[in-house]
Amino acid sequence: MKTSIFRPCIDLHNGVVKQIVGGTLSNNPDELKTNFVADKTPAEFAKLYKQNGLIGGHVIKLGAGNDDAAKSAVSAWRDGLHVGGGITDQNAAEWIEAGAEKVIVTSYLFPEAKFSLERLKSVSEAVGKDRLVVDVSCRRRDDKWIVAMNKWQTLTDMEVTKDTLSMLSEYCSEFLIHAADVEGLCKGIDEDLVKKLGEWVNIPTTYAGGAKHADDLALVNELSKGKVDLTYGSALDVFGGTQVKFDDLVNWNKKLT
Repeated sequence: MKTSIFRPCIDLHNGVVKQIVGGTLSNNPDELKTNFVADKTPAEFAKLYKQNGLIGGHVIKLGAGNDDAAKSAVSAWRDGLHVGGGITDQNAAEWIEAGAEKVIVTSYLFPEAKFSLERLKSVSEAVGKDRLVVDVSCRRRDDKWIVAMNKWQTLTDMEVTKDTLSMLSEYCSEFLIHAADVEGLCKGIDEDLVKKLGEWVNIPTTYAGGAKHADDLALVNELSKGKVDLTYGSALDVFGGTQVKFDDLVNWNKKLT
């Protein structure tokens, strides 16, 4: 049976590696809450992940002005990282050529916040199903999770369910799911969502949002029956956090190999 692993991330804002409270990411800079701004370059983080054999990490461009930074990361570890943010059927192949193992698509699939199967098929054909990750990051509304786009500020017409994930999985090889309501808060994962994902997904899936302790890896493994991997952000020492040691997560992965 599969066991959940730690997946690394590089979040880019204005060309710099940052950790941001997800719910504050909007077009108004006064609302933005930043937990951490890195001294290291994106390429240095990519090399750190490569040295420790951390596969399937994601590089997310949070807004404009991040292309050069993202390219420096994926070129530092060719075929080792996934890149997302502004990906369309027109530019997806360029990112594969630049060194990304896979591309991550979100907003392009939701013109006017409404899901377009035609666009999903188009971007899948542009790079191939095996090179495509669909980001179904979401916000909780009562007992439902609704896919959010536009820096997680706009709710779409898609609910995260077994049926929608099954449909999407016909055109992609992985899911990336940020729980935007708890992203960057270090107050714990959305356990209900992780458990549901364990029941619903049939392809590799990475969850991000709220992880605050090294033991959260074991918790995600238990809740999802090993079907969901976990990303850590603001709690991690390499991002200025005090709650989780990078080396502990690396060791967790190494024990599984």
